[in-house]
Amino acid sequence: MDHWKPTVYDNQEHPQVKQHTQFGPISHASHRYSSHHTTRLWSDPIVEQPPYFYIITTYLSYMIIHIIGTIRDFFGRYFREKHYRHLRPWNGYAPWFTAGESVYTRRMKVRLADCLDRPTAGVPGRYITLIDRETSDHNRTFHFTGTTTQTLNVSSYNYLGFAQSEGPCADRADEAIRTYGISASSTRADVGSLDLHVEVERLVADFVHKDAAMVFSAGFGTNATILPALVGRGSLIISDELNHSSLRFGARLSGASIVAFKHNDMKDLERRLRQAISQGQPTSIGYRPWDKILVVVEGMYSMEGTFCNLPAIVELKHRYKFYLFIDEAHSIGAIGPHGRGVCDYFGIDTKEVDIMMGTLTKSFGAIGGYIAADRGIVKKLQAVNAGVVYSEAIAPAMLAQISAALRIITGELVPGQGEERLQRLTFNAYYLRLGLKRLGFIVYGHDDSPVIPLILYNPGKMTAFSRMMLKCGISVVIVPYPAVPLGQCRVRFCVSAAHNVEDLNSVLTACNEIGNILTLKLSRGLPGRLHPKAKPTGGKAVPSTWSLEEVIRCGPEDVHRLL
Repeated sequence: MDHWKPTVYDNQEHPQVKQHTQFGPISHASHRYSSHHTTRLWSDPIVEQPPYFYIITTYLSYMIIHIIGTIRDFFGRYFREKHYRHLRPWNGYAPWFTAGESVYTRRMKVRLADCLDRPTAGVPGRYITLIDRETSDHNRTFHFTGTTTQTLNVSSYNYLGFAQSEGPCADRADEAIRTYGISASSTRADVGSLDLHVEVERLVADFVHKDAAMVFSAGFGTNATILPALVGRGSLIISDELNHSSLRFGARLSGASIVAFKHNDMKDLERRLRQAISQGQPTSIGYRPWDKILVVVEGMYSMEGTFCNLPAIVELKHRYKFYLFIDEAHSIGAIGPHGRGVCDYFGIDTKEVDIMMGTLTKSFGAIGGYIAADRGIVKKLQAVNAGVVYSEAIAPAMLAQISAALRIITGELVPGQGEERLQRLTFNAYYLRLGLKRLGFIVYGHDDSPVIPLILYNPGKMTAFSRMMLKCGISVVIVPYPAVPLGQCRVRFCVSAAHNVEDLNSVLTACNEIGNILTLKLSRGLPGRLHPKAKPTGGKAVPSTWSLEEVIRCGPEDVHRLL
């Protein structure tokens, strides 16, 4: 399958070649589209189910792995002490992990180890350089070969392509290091609050149209520390069942009661709200209303590629008077005509959202997170939030990177470039998703989402798909259980503005070949994805899988037509 490899740039010393390796030139001026919600009724994407044969064999695979692992553990404790020493008491000490606690790492993750945690070198841009490694003991240990491999990168969160080693952002970061050093060397509550922090907080607040904002040194830490500062005992958190683990972690730390509703199911959310308001707190002295009710959702879900149904949530907010928290880790800078996230995408005033959270890690190519809200809320959080009081402040170079990226998106710096990046990202996302669907793959998520999950189902196909894509010169991310449901293992493509149509055609070509080999084309056809030559039967067109040549030929024009 080497003939499917995309173009690889060997001479990295040439400035233009190096630039194109990190951010590809656009193939045609029409390969751009503005991300926004049209006037058509909002609907959740159709979730296709594969034939029962593939569902049954998926669960059987896990059963076989578990049964064989249990048998090997039973005999291994006595006959293979070398590999099971960590499960046996030693000098009176209890083992760190029991056989049951470590079964996943020993039986599942070790099989995926060469596909996960791949070390890289250089910029995670359009192309990414992998450090080659080998194993002689079935993935238990690795050793480096001393060589590297350059691959097309559809695995990073570099949505707008700002993670570059050259350009306006890199120049600002370099200047900040020379002026401020490499670290703030303190917390914001002590002497770590720089003028750069104040500037970035002002830029973030203006960008999302909020009164004030505060920045944190880590995205996970933002959610983990902000929820305990907002709610506590006597409050209720109603959370989408697919919310990120950082939100779940923060909710548990808060001490508030937690109720989950079905993903993007507004009827279930309303039922939970009505029950919470009518029943109140479960106390021994009878009815007592909740101190606060906080609904927590994400703007774009990183494993599903779906957007929250914000118009419906806002309508419920007007009726039931709850507070709304939106995590825009993946949506800020990635969707909306101006890149301002899910509110921008739906054309909804950000005043309808009480707390807006986002990360500075993905679209902005830096690190950290932020909270934007009314000025009074932010001032209180600055005083009581553990992430501000105890965490190291963001490094100056990262603040300069964030500032430059925000100014480029808004057009203040390098006018026109931010708009082009946003429109290229939307076009690329829809183009790749449309092509995969037409080839016959089951793909989750909304059409405008730059996160494109392709469902693999069988656990054995994860490693095969990842290794075969690597042979094609493409780096992908596979997502096994427990990050996703047991029967829905997947590969997650993350497209970027740095890609062009030629790059995406390389991905489609490789997926088409691998999909035929691994029997992954399980889709039965979706409305709007019908083959142009499909013959009508009983007044309805019959779905048909497209050929690769037809997908590539019709794709660019159909993106604009269907959107």
